[in-house]
Amino acid sequence: MKKLLLSLAVLSTIQLTQAQVKTPQPSPKSSLEQTVGLTQVSIEYSRPSMKGRTIFGDLVPFGKLWRTGANQNSMVSFSDDVMIDGKTLKKGKYALFTIPKAEAWDVIFYSDTDNWGTPENWDEAKVALKTSAKALMLSKPVETFTVSVGSLDNNFASLDLSWERTMVSVRFDVPTQKTAMTSIDKTLAGPSASDYFSSAQYFYQSNGDMNKALEYINKALELNKEKPFWYSRQKSLIQAKLGDKKGAIETAKISLAAATAAKNDDYVKMNNDSIAEWSKK
Repeated sequence: MKKLLLSLAVLSTIQLTQAQVKTPQPSPKSSLEQTVGLTQVSIEYSRPSMKGRTIFGDLVPFGKLWRTGANQNSMVSFSDDVMIDGKTLKKGKYALFTIPKAEAWDVIFYSDTDNWGTPENWDEAKVALKTSAKALMLSKPVETFTVSVGSLDNNFASLDLSWERTMVSVRFDVPTQKTAMTSIDKTLAGPSASDYFSSAQYFYQSNGDMNKALEYINKALELNKEKPFWYSRQKSLIQAKLGDKKGAIETAKISLAAATAAKNDDYVKMNNDSIAEWSKK
């Protein structure tokens, strides 16, 4: 009986140790994904609530650096470079810090995102961009701190921070026209040299249509002014597989010369070995 009671006691202790109490977080995490034109914008942050408290000028003092949310850093990421207040913010992920004031806020995009709250040691070198935004008075209070993307347009949007009766909006411009025109030009221009090379390589490696492979590798060489030695190497292999040993040797010599100039010993050896093999009667 004693052994049974002891076993039950041990089992109960293990179960209590492994149990995890689940309770709501006072400042729950939130995330937002928004496409602006062709740019992906992502936001991750924690959302504190007023709960009857006075926020700006009290809980969040004026003139002091604020984590802009709760818990670990609030983070904003952009898939493309964006323009803010005439300055470029490079694509990437940033911690969002602010310095609230009665009339306007400083809004700071900080490259170090691994802080809990504000950085222990502030580093100006990590300030990717800093701008100022007017503090707007809202007609109705916002109970829970909210970060959103508003004023959506193909070419711009705003990063909106709202809490209590204050909203701050930071406009950012996205490179939609540049990205779209680059895509249009590339598509209408047809396949690139690397596209043709990859296609020729696939046909060769999969024992496909070698005549089609030769057509594609010739097109790749035609489009690439640099005439890479690995392109010529691939052409020589295709020619050899088609039974054109003489042509393969001539092309391999071109690849050999270019590989030698580039000091690529691997391709030098491969070309020399192939030339020796194809030269045998």
